[in-house]
Amino acid sequence: MVKMLHNPPKTIMEVYKMLPEGTPAELINGRIYMTPPPNLSHQDISFTIAGEIYAFLKKKKVGRAFASPVGVFLDEEKNVVQPDIVFVSAKRRKLLTADDGIHGAPDFVLEILSPGNRNHDLKKKKNLYEQFRVQEYWIIDPVTKLAVGFKLVKGLYQEFYRDTGKYRSQVLKTTIKF
Repeated sequence: MVKMLHNPPKTIMEVYKMLPEGTPAELINGRIYMTPPPNLSHQDISFTIAGEIYAFLKKKKVGRAFASPVGVFLDEEKNVVQPDIVFVSAKRRKLLTADDGIHGAPDFVLEILSPGNRNHDLKKKKNLYEQFRVQEYWIIDPVTKLAVGFKLVKGLYQEFYRDTGKYRSQVLKTTIKF
């Protein structure tokens, strides 16, 4: 059966918003990128880190964290990402007022590399997070368990942390082991 659109989308953001819920897709600089589901080692680390952050935030109540899939609308025209883990501080809770996702740059973003997304996370998304002034950006390699942290200094990312099996967030002010 052919389905007719009575009001076809006029912008790439409208196209993006028409995707079915849960679609592993991101909109970066006006281009839609789709990825396959993450592998099990990726999911294992994601679950571990998300659990540790959740337990920490339950005690400290300094903000809210979300695990993928969650839409982070860096702008309202052509940039929506789905980081593996994202944190928004209590003082920036206004980013959480819409039900469809986070609107604006979160305080902290963590990406776990997969074989098919290394370049995407290490270059495209890192540049995007830097452009939109995400304060702290983490890359975790599930194979080597290497954690690399970047912080925003005068509008540019500088590496400030590199270790295996753990990371120390300056934004969260805690160490998380995985």
